[in-house]
Amino acid sequence: MTDKDHHPSSTHPPLPPTPEDEQFARLRLLRSRRVGISTYNRLLTEYGTAQNALAALPQVARAAGVSGYQICPEGVVAAELRAARAAGAHLLVKGDAPYPALLATLDDAPPFMWMIGDAHLLSRPMIALVGARNASSLGTRMARALADELGAAGFTIVSGLARGVDAAAHLASLTSGTIAVQAGGVDTIYPTENTKLAEDIAAQGLRLSEQPMGLQPMARHFPRRNRIISGLAQATVVVEAAAKSGSLITARDALDQGREVLAVPGHPMDARAAGCNMLIRDGAVLVRNAADVISALSVQPAVPIPPKRPAPPKRTLRKTAALHQQILARLGPSPLAEDQLIRDLKAAPSEVAPALVDLELEGEIARRPGGLLTRAV
Repeated sequence: MTDKDHHPSSTHPPLPPTPEDEQFARLRLLRSRRVGISTYNRLLTEYGTAQNALAALPQVARAAGVSGYQICPEGVVAAELRAARAAGAHLLVKGDAPYPALLATLDDAPPFMWMIGDAHLLSRPMIALVGARNASSLGTRMARALADELGAAGFTIVSGLARGVDAAAHLASLTSGTIAVQAGGVDTIYPTENTKLAEDIAAQGLRLSEQPMGLQPMARHFPRRNRIISGLAQATVVVEAAAKSGSLITARDALDQGREVLAVPGHPMDARAAGCNMLIRDGAVLVRNAADVISALSVQPAVPIPPKRPAPPKRTLRKTAALHQQILARLGPSPLAEDQLIRDLKAAPSEVAPALVDLELEGEIARRPGGLLTRAV
């Protein structure tokens, strides 16, 4: 037997990359300098495999006027994989089984995300709950109530692990199912005050991040994180938000993604509610409780719907003002049940409900637990 029999010819076609090699190469491609998601997708389409794209990348960079370009070293990706194993994180790959179908429809869907926790939560319907970091006590209470009731209805609650509304939503949905999308690495907790909450979510829910392991979040990472929060969910509910806030960025992302946007109204004089009130003014669904959210997401029935009865004529401003005065005359510091108020007024609930919302927004009345109303002091 000759040496030629022992050694294959140099013209023998190379073996195709294994799935593990290709995944390593894809992660290396995505971690290379100046390779964003759109560039990553284009390179894979053009060159077929990540290994081919990596080989071509320096030439592509030179053609774009970038000299001395170096692709991400293998050691960097190997270190990231070691850090993931140490943290108990697993790679969620677009196109593989637990990757959420809704998120995958986005043009800028993350090719990879690191996850710690229960991946089964990704297969359930999801609703995003976001809001102010400096939330009021009413805001956090509303977030808890919505998260608890929506979780009981079978929805996974998605939020961003921030203080305030996010933390309240996660806490209330720990047992029913919650997902925290992080701006930094999935093993890097921010803010540190939510460390215990993050540990509980890892044990009972799921933490996600598209960023490399160990990355400390910076300001530019949060808007990118927000598109994932809205992209995972059928709808985004904004509980409290200032006129310029990250929560409104999430709401805009949701609209751009073709998802439903809902908002909880607040007092016009409270800056923390200004963003929510603006969203409602511009067409967002007004949310009073979880039933409003579920109703907004209801699919149209397959059977024909009987024609509705003609809607009653709209009230004039004078009649509306008179109804407001009748409501205020019957309310005082002692709580009164809303259904009792409607009976006392001898009016249709469909007429009274909008008037109550108006008065609440104007700060004239306040809602108490158990469906009770009082006149504001």
